[in-house]
Amino acid sequence: MTSLSLILLGAGLFAMSGVLGLLSARSSRWGELVAVSMTTLAAAVGLAGVLLPGTSNGESLDLSWGLPWGRFAVGLDPLSRAFLLPVFLVPALGMIYGLGYWRQAEHPDNGRKLRLFYGLLAAAMVVVVSATNGVLFLLAWEVMAISAFFLITTEDDEAASRNAGWVYFVATHVGTLALLAMFALMRSATGSFSFGSLAVAPPAASISTAIFVLAAIGFGIKGGLMPLHVWLPGAHANAPSHVSAVLSGVMLKMGVYGLVRMTSLLAAPPAWWGGALLAIGAITAVLALLYALAQHDLKRLLAYSSIENIGIITIGIGLALVGRSTEQPAMAALGLGGALLHVWNHSLFKPLLFLGAGSVLHGAGTRRIDHLGGLAKRMPCTAGLFLVGCVAICALPPLNGFVSELLIYLGLLRTLGAGGGDPWPAAVIPALALAGGLAAVAFTKLFGAVFLGEPRTDAARRAHESPLTMLAPMLVLALGCFVVGIFPAAAAPLLDATVATWWSGVGSEAPSVTTLVPLGSLTIISLSLLGFSVTGFAAIRYAMMRGASAQPGTWDCGYAAPGSRMQYTGSSYSQFAASLFSWALLPRIRQRRIRGLFPAPGRYQSQTPDAVLERVALPAIRGTAHFLRWARHLQQGHIQIYVLYVLLIVLALFISMIVG
Repeated sequence: MTSLSLILLGAGLFAMSGVLGLLSARSSRWGELVAVSMTTLAAAVGLAGVLLPGTSNGESLDLSWGLPWGRFAVGLDPLSRAFLLPVFLVPALGMIYGLGYWRQAEHPDNGRKLRLFYGLLAAAMVVVVSATNGVLFLLAWEVMAISAFFLITTEDDEAASRNAGWVYFVATHVGTLALLAMFALMRSATGSFSFGSLAVAPPAASISTAIFVLAAIGFGIKGGLMPLHVWLPGAHANAPSHVSAVLSGVMLKMGVYGLVRMTSLLAAPPAWWGGALLAIGAITAVLALLYALAQHDLKRLLAYSSIENIGIITIGIGLALVGRSTEQPAMAALGLGGALLHVWNHSLFKPLLFLGAGSVLHGAGTRRIDHLGGLAKRMPCTAGLFLVGCVAICALPPLNGFVSELLIYLGLLRTLGAGGGDPWPAAVIPALALAGGLAAVAFTKLFGAVFLGEPRTDAARRAHESPLTMLAPMLVLALGCFVVGIFPAAAAPLLDATVATWWSGVGSEAPSVTTLVPLGSLTIISLSLLGFSVTGFAAIRYAMMRGASAQPGTWDCGYAAPGSRMQYTGSSYSQFAASLFSWALLPRIRQRRIRGLFPAPGRYQSQTPDAVLERVALPAIRGTAHFLRWARHLQQGHIQIYVLYVLLIVLALFISMIVG
């Protein structure tokens, strides 16, 4: 079988994985076992098609259908292969995780629905990445959007889940409207919905700019770029954790894929396109982490961190566009190569963190960071795997996040060197560095408050380790973080092929990433650092065990018997950093000040709602709803009134024609 046929077979298996479960009883287990078996088989078949050498470049299938527009046209090139890797890997691991996390017997009301739309979501994403026709792309895009809506509202008896689902529903269809306009504009300019038509008949510069702007809006909403991110925090926080892992690790990348695909088809992009993406990416990365710092909900913090990583990827794409417009192939290769590698890396460490959050919720029963603590003693496997994700997302060596951000840094620094063109793209380096520092603060807060210290509540004291079905997928993702971080050269061939596909048509040849960055040296450095870290950890543990029997002093600084009230909470740990940026976060703070010699107990409480959602999006939705309620008065139910409406419209059109 060819690579493309294997990939389409994998999509079909994904789509059917939850259908058979509808025939099972509400509390029966065989439906979920069938779903796990089919999604695992789909992942194996699809990954075999993606990684099959030889014929994987340039395969296509073009069939007519009964619809009046477009065709069933799919294809496979290095760019689609790059995004298909996480599409097949992460949903299969998430389905295995669900065997322990979302058992059918414990969720008889929604377990079958979850598995049905989980498989449809994965299948739709395969078609989105493979489609070469705008109509097929939009159909798959809509199936993906609807499936995600039903997954977000899995617990539709909870008001928070329903609200998050409806915000997502409105936001995603605003993005779809932008994409409809984009493809309609492409059709009017080229006479075809085929992606290749943009290369055969390049539109005028003004049309290309309009297509780019619509693509940035439509795909930016799906990816979660600020200020288009309003749906993302609530959706990721309220969906089941293995669904959140797929939404963050894979579905957000569909927005990235669309943006990369469209920019590869538009010839001669002006430099301001890349500059706009650089600015948007930098603002997104910094503001998202500021919001993450102020969160009290474990999954909501991870959701804002996902937005930050999409900002980093957007910086890489913007740098690549600047390199393309100024004909600097090395800059473009480093920018796009770093962005694509970060797509893969984020598809490893962010699902790992969301699955870890689900493990915490499964073991302790709460997502509130300040209600946890001391879980490393009760959930050591979850703690160790979660720590791997925290180190990776902070871009610390020897894990994978370091390598992809290094490529983007080197591309930005290249603009300052001789022959690097204008140096202005390097202005985002401070923002990228600030985002890295804020990430370190956010995830030391998260890991310290959740896993270290003493339990703060009875829920944390009763926590227990998760079953093997939940830990095994996390272990696979953690090993992936190590493999990519220690052996980044293994990813270089597909990165080079993808960059060459995106760069084709410029007139020159894009250089190999391996010629620009010494990936082999990174392997030596990473292995040395890993060995040093393991040796140091073993030495510290040995010293602690030897000193465990030592008796504390008489006073011991008052810390001879530490309690849960004698430790930092997540809120107090990040309070100073969050207060520095209160002008941007606009937090709501309530506190009772401590006064007098014998004060009453004090209290401090802070909430940081999303400013764009609370102050812009929701008021706009309420205003629209109010207008529509008023407009219902126009619907009188009398034919005479409707004839009068038609007459008034005809008169208005006639007057406008005369005036015109």
